[in-house]
Amino acid sequence: MTFFGDGFTFGVYPGGLLGSETGLIDPVTPDDPGRINEAMRELQGDAGEFTVRAYRSYPEGAPTPADPEQYLHDGRKLDLVLQFRDRSGELGGWLDFVRDVVRAEGARIAALQICEEPNADLPVLDGSVPGVRRALVEGVVAAKETALACGFTDLAVGFNAVPTFDPADTFWPEIGELADERFHQALDHVGLDFFPDVFRPVPAEQLAGAVRWLIEEFRTGALPKAGIAPGVPIRICEHGWPTGPGRNEARQAEVVELVVRTVAGLAAELGVTGYAFFDLRDADSAGAGAFDRFGLLRDDYSRKPAFDVFRRLVGELTRTG
Repeated sequence: MTFFGDGFTFGVYPGGLLGSETGLIDPVTPDDPGRINEAMRELQGDAGEFTVRAYRSYPEGAPTPADPEQYLHDGRKLDLVLQFRDRSGELGGWLDFVRDVVRAEGARIAALQICEEPNADLPVLDGSVPGVRRALVEGVVAAKETALACGFTDLAVGFNAVPTFDPADTFWPEIGELADERFHQALDHVGLDFFPDVFRPVPAEQLAGAVRWLIEEFRTGALPKAGIAPGVPIRICEHGWPTGPGRNEARQAEVVELVVRTVAGLAAELGVTGYAFFDLRDADSAGAGAFDRFGLLRDDYSRKPAFDVFRRLVGELTRTG
């Protein structure tokens, strides 16, 4: 099994486009690759490993952000998500798509995620698409087999999920039923997307405990239901805390500091190997919507206090094998 490094590494989604509970939100100003690269260099600092999170949808295939390879400077590699959006139920084209991406881009991919939040039944997420669970299991196997055949031995293959609060949820047991030994041998990590104190309020004094509980529950509650071994690493693939009405920028910086330190502190105990922030800049810094202001930067690329906090944490906490 290939592990995503032997330490703890960071990344960020650098695009302005993001999904809400009902659809996609376009940024009020287009992405500026020069400004994005400048910000990425600052965040990475001297860290030898730093990933650029990007998304590519099947069957449409268009990447988000556009041309993510333009941000792969200074040793950065892709943290690439392949989204399954085909409602036909036919998997042949999907598996060809997965294999083609690995063959074409494997040398610049650090982590390949098969499907996006396949246990979340929302219109913009893969959990709403029929057949996504089989697409996940077969996609992981196809990706890993292709990576090994091409000599991309450092390409880590996995999938992600969101926290499950419903004890009757069938996602994890069904993954376990679909998975065979090939899947378990192919699986290099499982990602957790979580946003504590965003969609469900958490008192400030309880936030660190909530972060710990969510990761512990993922490790000891969710993953065993699918037969996923305790040695398979966990990566925090998406975490953020938006500013806006009732959410000031100073508090965002405090939350970033607290959550990142808590996650990194669980690395050895719970096998957490990475963290990616969502996202680099606001879609609309004047917007009042819950999804408008997730950025470390405002929509004009000016810095919020959280930007420098995250930059400092990357420099302090990055550990590579």
